[in-house]
Amino acid sequence: MRSETAQLIKLEDYKETPYVIENVSLVFKLQPEATEVISTLTLSRREGTEVGAPLELDGDELTLVSVAIDRAVLAEEAYEASPKKLVVHTPPADTFKLEVVTKVNPTTNTKLEGLYLSQGIYCTQCEAEGFRRITYYYDRPDVLSVFTTRIEADKATNPILLGNGNPKDAEDIEGTDRHFAVWHDPHPKPAYLFALVAGDLACTSEKYTTASGKPVDLNIYVEKGNEDRTDWSMDSLVRSMRWDEKVFGREYDLDVFNIVAVSAFNMGAMENKGLNIFNDKFILADSDTATDMDYEGIETVVAHEYFHNWTGNRITCREWFQLCLKEGLTVFRDQEFSSDERSRPVKRIADVIRLKSRQFPEDQGPLSHPVRPTEYKEINNFYTATVYDKGAELVRMIKTILGADGFRKGMDLYFERHDGDASTIEDFLKCFEDANQLDLSHFSLWYHQSGTPFVKANGSYDEAAKTFTLELEQNTAATPGQDEKKPFFIPIRFGLVGPNGDDLAYTSVEGAHVDGDLLHLTEDKQTVVFQGIGSKPVPSLLREFSAPVKLESTLSREDQIFLMRHDIDPFNRWQATQTLMTELLIELTNGEEPAGKDAFIEALGHMAEDENLDYAFRGFG
Repeated sequence: MRSETAQLIKLEDYKETPYVIENVSLVFKLQPEATEVISTLTLSRREGTEVGAPLELDGDELTLVSVAIDRAVLAEEAYEASPKKLVVHTPPADTFKLEVVTKVNPTTNTKLEGLYLSQGIYCTQCEAEGFRRITYYYDRPDVLSVFTTRIEADKATNPILLGNGNPKDAEDIEGTDRHFAVWHDPHPKPAYLFALVAGDLACTSEKYTTASGKPVDLNIYVEKGNEDRTDWSMDSLVRSMRWDEKVFGREYDLDVFNIVAVSAFNMGAMENKGLNIFNDKFILADSDTATDMDYEGIETVVAHEYFHNWTGNRITCREWFQLCLKEGLTVFRDQEFSSDERSRPVKRIADVIRLKSRQFPEDQGPLSHPVRPTEYKEINNFYTATVYDKGAELVRMIKTILGADGFRKGMDLYFERHDGDASTIEDFLKCFEDANQLDLSHFSLWYHQSGTPFVKANGSYDEAAKTFTLELEQNTAATPGQDEKKPFFIPIRFGLVGPNGDDLAYTSVEGAHVDGDLLHLTEDKQTVVFQGIGSKPVPSLLREFSAPVKLESTLSREDQIFLMRHDIDPFNRWQATQTLMTELLIELTNGEEPAGKDAFIEALGHMAEDENLDYAFRGFG
């Protein structure tokens, strides 16, 4: 974490770089304590930049060896260099090549950012700002360049040399005990997606053919002796690739997809283009030692990192304030994948439990922040439950509001319009607006306002008028920097459950926009009147947990037990069960005899025997 004197970065101060980096050529001469990095950048002055404007590149603990432009070594007065920065005072007017030679020490790099050596394996971690520990560069996500990487190393200790993209060349270096490999990534990417791995690793491989017939080599590299524990991760990868083709229309775009799993990787996993790097706990599993949760965790993380190939890599974020654009969206995608592969109700419940236990407290504490923040001192502090988990809920709400077809149209337009871009939340929402001819400006408050909305619901039935009235009220407490809150656009999926357990139909509705089983709560207070309700219903609100809010209703214990037995929404059946069980346990602990205890137990038994519910849900605790 940076000190309190660190510079405050603000979204409102965003500006494009004065120069564009079109191509990057990197040569790594790997040595444990003195790796030489030769970086050749093809740069051009951006339109609007003054001729001769200084070129200022980021660094971190770098040792500079030399600087040259168009092969001419610069005089010392032509530039200023420190471990943190390289400034070329007066670059050429138009396009030029900047060659920078630096030295780094992978052995002593205990930050595990940039290039480091651990347990004999060279590895990189560049998100969020680790590339500047390798060479001087515009180390920011909106600088997208085409990378070619040559890796040279001792062949005996580093027989495997891996980089981003497709392999182009590999040979022994004549007269030495070293060899090299060249990798080329044709897709422009930011520096945080750069990756390099070198070491003595074992590999398991499989062939994959995309929906359009493109062959892809899949490889999982692990420390020797772990090869027989990669079957499940390979299976998860193949299923992830097929699912993304089917559900989002996204095919893989390189000739190879490599995963490296090592015990020394300091993060869970990283989606580097074509070369995902994992901590091996998210890759290795065998039936003798791994639990069901281990298998589920591997499946989720493998899918998440693969899905980043499009939502994060092909389309990245303009600056780190847009982090939810890649992380929240990709969490939603991995949640949907797991829901399709396993039990959708159980997955939804598990995700909501995670949200309430991790993100809701964050929303209520001193570190509460919007899903799209507007300032930071240290970007690593924004890899939070709010950005990831609540960010995923916002994407889910968009799908809830638009429906599956409208959501897919918006996503298709997003991929078409912004492939190869560094984008923003505004770009993302605009695609759904344009694809569906609607205005999401009110909904966008979810990205800008922090805090968890509190929703109160009170229902009443008028038998003579055959109406059911639902009074709704929303309120969001003040959070740091946001004392006043505007009302959110809250999509509430609902059902009015009749005496026989079926949802009752209504003839008309007043007081809110209602589309089938979806109610739009858009004001501080709304009174919604449903006409043509022939019998008293029990309202089932916030089905599928359709918005990340806290809901308080006036349902009686008898109503909750009724929903346990009859609600067509598994999530609300589970929620009613949890609410009642908590109440009953508190009363029993206080020495009371809870009302409705026997009916509650009978309702539990009814759920266990209900063949309309999937087995995983019926067995879920």
